[in-house]
Amino acid sequence: MRLRHIEIFHAIYTTGSITNAAKILHVSQPSVSKVLSHAEMQLGFNLFERVKGRLIPTNEAEMLFDEVDKIYQQMRSIRNTAENIKKTDFGNISIGVTPALGFDVLPNAISAFQADHPKVNFTIQTVHNDEVTKALFEHKCDFAVLFSPATFAGITCQPCAQSELVVMYPKALFSESPAELSLSQLTEYPFIDISDSGPLGDLLWTRIMEENVDLQSTIKVQTYFIAARMVARGAGVCVVDKYTAQGNVSNDIGYASFSPKLSFDVSLLHLEGRPIPRVAEDFIPYLIEQI
Repeated sequence: MRLRHIEIFHAIYTTGSITNAAKILHVSQPSVSKVLSHAEMQLGFNLFERVKGRLIPTNEAEMLFDEVDKIYQQMRSIRNTAENIKKTDFGNISIGVTPALGFDVLPNAISAFQADHPKVNFTIQTVHNDEVTKALFEHKCDFAVLFSPATFAGITCQPCAQSELVVMYPKALFSESPAELSLSQLTEYPFIDISDSGPLGDLLWTRIMEENVDLQSTIKVQTYFIAARMVARGAGVCVVDKYTAQGNVSNDIGYASFSPKLSFDVSLLHLEGRPIPRVAEDFIPYLIEQI
């Protein structure tokens, strides 16, 4: 059976007549009759018997319908998906994002986007630089946003903003709430170490080596969030990205830029051979604005 045969057979079976089938398919009755006759000719048996003005499915049609209905539902799903692709008010967006953007940037961007496109669904997963290739190549996300990512074969990397590393500190240690600090000013305070945290950790370590600074650390953590929470408990100072700092400031906690600044790129990554879906493309400006 061809797809058109399946569509006509399903419509007649579920509505009970050629007239009703023609109405729901928006075609003429003669065209429905013609396709039905062609389907029966190819199959080699009748699908319906006419009884008192109605078309009654034959035993063969009853046996065939369950399989036909599965294909029909798939056809309808394809049509719905195709229609949704054309509309930015529908669809699904899958994003891989560095955890720091989850404090304020991503929630604010999604909130603003859904105010304009309330029927769009989001799937969000946190990814780190060493995980992004797997997430993209396995199509777990349409695109990813990372800090200072490496170059990967088959992946397009588009810088979309710049940010910086900053010092988070308890205000009890710096009562004047400085806007800038140098590494040398941190040497007398307990330092919460996140030196193994990928490219940003390398950026900080390079500056430490350049300035030949010895920071005193008794606590070593793996995530910026934990480091920020340790600062909130008065355990010392730490160096984190500005987004994490902004998401964790309080009356007792402040942050300061480095002098000179320790800047890095915030970049959007996606597969070279797989275009970003249209609805995701429409979301990206909302995200960049928040970044």
